[in-house]
Amino acid sequence: MRISTRRWAAVTAAALLTPLALAACSSGGSDSSGDDGADAKTLTIWHYENDESAMGQAWNKAIEIFKDEHPGVTVDLEHQTFEQIQKNAKIVLTGDDVPDVMEYNKGNGTAGQLASQGLLTSLTDVAKEKGWDTKLSGSLATTATYDENGLMGSGDWYGVPNYGEFVGVYLNDDMFAANGIEVPTTFDGFEQALAAFKAKGITPLAEAGAEYPLGQLWYELVLHYGDRTLVDDYQLFKNDVDWHGDAMTKATEKLDEWVKKGYIASDSAGLKAEDMGVSFIDGTYPVMVSGSWWFGRLTSEIKFNWSQTLFPENTLHPGSSGNIWVVPTNAKAKSLAEDFIDITLRPEVQDVLGQAGGLPVAGDVSKITDPKTAELTKNFTDILGDDGLAYYPDWPVAGFYDVIVSQLQSLVNQSKSPDEVLDGLQDAYESGKKDLLGE
Repeated sequence: MRISTRRWAAVTAAALLTPLALAACSSGGSDSSGDDGADAKTLTIWHYENDESAMGQAWNKAIEIFKDEHPGVTVDLEHQTFEQIQKNAKIVLTGDDVPDVMEYNKGNGTAGQLASQGLLTSLTDVAKEKGWDTKLSGSLATTATYDENGLMGSGDWYGVPNYGEFVGVYLNDDMFAANGIEVPTTFDGFEQALAAFKAKGITPLAEAGAEYPLGQLWYELVLHYGDRTLVDDYQLFKNDVDWHGDAMTKATEKLDEWVKKGYIASDSAGLKAEDMGVSFIDGTYPVMVSGSWWFGRLTSEIKFNWSQTLFPENTLHPGSSGNIWVVPTNAKAKSLAEDFIDITLRPEVQDVLGQAGGLPVAGDVSKITDPKTAELTKNFTDILGDDGLAYYPDWPVAGFYDVIVSQLQSLVNQSKSPDEVLDGLQDAYESGKKDLLGE
């Protein structure tokens, strides 16, 4: 196992490719052809899970099983970061030095974009052969399939999810108790708790504006004021989105209000997700709004009493099936990659996910004995029961992740008003939507 940085050193030069040249590099179809690499002697895996996380533990178990069943094959595991893959995958995958299987973000602007550009292998036949299409159905399969325009929810299989995920609220119960503040169960109570902490000189919300967390908090607020119709319009383009309508306006103004009241630290615009997580783990902040992917690490590192709950009074939540395994078109060991993906769906791997709080898609939930893990799993089950998965704010169009980060940083810095932020988001969204739909 090794940490890889060498590929990214070449990305700056590769980025000089013009869009026309890049399109020429990726003009091939997505179906695999010729040798599928069944006789390959190395399987190269990229993922961005740390070893302490539920996913990291499960993928290590899958690698162990893969090695036992493929004794002549070397596994080359390369840890990347989410940001590296998010920003550079399109450029790297046009070359020949690519992984055989890679963890990647799902959605129109990420996996969908790569699939539509011919950079990912169609897994439709394999999904039928190995039964993935029946094991993963309904909303779990939404992020696995993409049409010719890269829109999720129909078309060929280009990825395989192995777990579920959602965004909720992590609470430092000891800080609440020490300050005599009641743990909130309503949205009004949540705001009252934020105000009470601030009145005691404690900034309540751990945040990170340089990466995904702040955008997910904003989206929680959009979902608080919005409904399923808005989600379908925003994510699936069923109708036009009213960017200055009730939900978008109230959410952005509420986030601006929280910034002005000091519920979010002024320096959080430049902080990354790791900074946010570490600050919650070390007890600096009483509240962190973020994803279930933190659960395993929090369990192993936190020394105080803590709990996890859903965003108060929301019936819709950021979340989906987890990140997906994809097989690049230029992979050299596709057959081995497919074997590895199949192993990650086996009960022995899925049960590792479940015990560590990874929300398995094919595990035995009754085997989860830890109370905190059972609580997390119940929260996810409740979301599924309410048809409450609303995906993520950056999914609809390519490049929208960076736009959300930039615009919300401006809100934290107070260099833009809520209306100006919404204008910036709308411009990028509408432009990306036209490009995606070929309008």
